[in-house]
Amino acid sequence: MSTLAPTSRPLAPEDGDQQPTPLVSVVIPCLNEAQNIETCVRAARDAIVRMGVEGEVIVADNDSDDDSAHLAERAGARVVVERRRGYGSAYLAGFAASRGSYIVMADADLTYDFKEIPRFVQALEDGAEMVIGDRMDNIQPGAMPWHHRYIGNPMLTGLLNLFFRTGISDAHCGMRALRRDVLPRLDLRTTGMEFASEMVIRAAKEKLRIAEFPIEYHPRGGESKLSSLRDGWRHLRFLLVHSPNHLFIAPGAVLAGVGAVIVIVDEAGVSFFGRAWGLHTLIGGTLLMIVGTQVLALGLCAHAYGTYFMGERDPWFDRMRARFRLEHGLLLGGAFALVGLVIGGIIIGTWISNGCGSLADERLAVIAASLIIVGIQIFFSSFLLSILGLRRRR
Repeated sequence: MSTLAPTSRPLAPEDGDQQPTPLVSVVIPCLNEAQNIETCVRAARDAIVRMGVEGEVIVADNDSDDDSAHLAERAGARVVVERRRGYGSAYLAGFAASRGSYIVMADADLTYDFKEIPRFVQALEDGAEMVIGDRMDNIQPGAMPWHHRYIGNPMLTGLLNLFFRTGISDAHCGMRALRRDVLPRLDLRTTGMEFASEMVIRAAKEKLRIAEFPIEYHPRGGESKLSSLRDGWRHLRFLLVHSPNHLFIAPGAVLAGVGAVIVIVDEAGVSFFGRAWGLHTLIGGTLLMIVGTQVLALGLCAHAYGTYFMGERDPWFDRMRARFRLEHGLLLGGAFALVGLVIGGIIIGTWISNGCGSLADERLAVIAASLIIVGIQIFFSSFLLSILGLRRRR
């Protein structure tokens, strides 16, 4: 639960009983930053004063155990106490309490220079809807561990750009700014460190105008709260979960395609590396085909859920949805199952005609069973997609 603490000193004089609406809100998340928070608040206030605009500094205290909240208030910030721990939780509480048309975000650990605030605001004034700093070419000695600088951040930023085509150089920079009026479109929800990725992903999906420029990154004051493995995994997990094409569709298509090729080539009797592959190769191919089909079906269902219930938009999925109906899936699934049943019928007929002796058509039996399984998967996945679409947003 979030609570508000009163502002000890406003940035601008009050007009009667009404405090002026600020142009800029600087939001600073804080968890046990007693060593740094006063310096950060004063630097943010000084930057706003130098700009000559109305502004406020919001400190989102994340249930600190030290005196951070009191020190922030004494330095002139308005304090929001967010009891639920988490980087995203703190920012969501700070956003809700802020009143400015422009929101500037920065950490409370002295890694970012608050003198950069005017540049961020100017970029918003020039038409950007979100502005992100780029630290990677201006990292001061000792400011970032080597594995974050050369492995973690480049890998996660690269994946984010690959999946969502953002073109951002430093997707996890903690100093950024955005217009207040884009917050409803972003619909931010995550509570942990993956909040930084969520902002960029949602901005890309909403096609916001994103600006980026280089800033310096300084050594941290005090103890870091970042856990490289845990927080890195949370970012990676978030990227995968929000990209069904890369998590489901592409791997599923590859598995099903490779499996189908193996089955066809094996049945054609083509030899590889000087030998013909037998029953075990056929079993491997059909296994890939079945698993790939299931993964593809899961990806389509994930797409449907994101589209119908989370407001996601994907041109490819929208085209497929407009072109294909439930009946198409039922016919396709039924066709696969029917072919499998016909092959099974042939096997049984041959067995009966041979006096009901031993069954020796293992290869045909494997293919028949696989086709029936694939057909059933397609058939019932089509129904599931249709069920998800019953409550779709039009």
